[in-house]
Amino acid sequence: MKNFLIFTILIFFLLSCQSVTNKIDENVNKEEKKLSKWLNKSEYELKIEFGKPDEIYFKDNSPNRFYKYTKEKLKIKCQRIFEINEKNLIIGYTSKNCF
Repeated sequence: MKNFLIFTILIFFLLSCQSVTNKIDENVNKEEKKLSKWLNKSEYELKIEFGKPDEIYFKDNSPNRFYKYTKEKLKIKCQRIFEINEKNLIIGYTSKNCF
């Protein structure tokens, strides 16, 4: 009887973890779809939607600018970075902890 109870509790926890993982994966996919729509859009449109970036920086030997947007929700820091080329078009992005 004791083994059955332990087994039942173990199964419950494993299923709960899988449910959380599925939710996170679902939200990450939504974020990916949302950000992929920004490719080849203008810097101007990005600023209208997201506002002034928290940081603008350049990488070595690259003419492209990187706009970093940071926000915090429930003590989790969400960071989105957009790469903008010389024609002021978004050519890339990264997202970290945004779900």
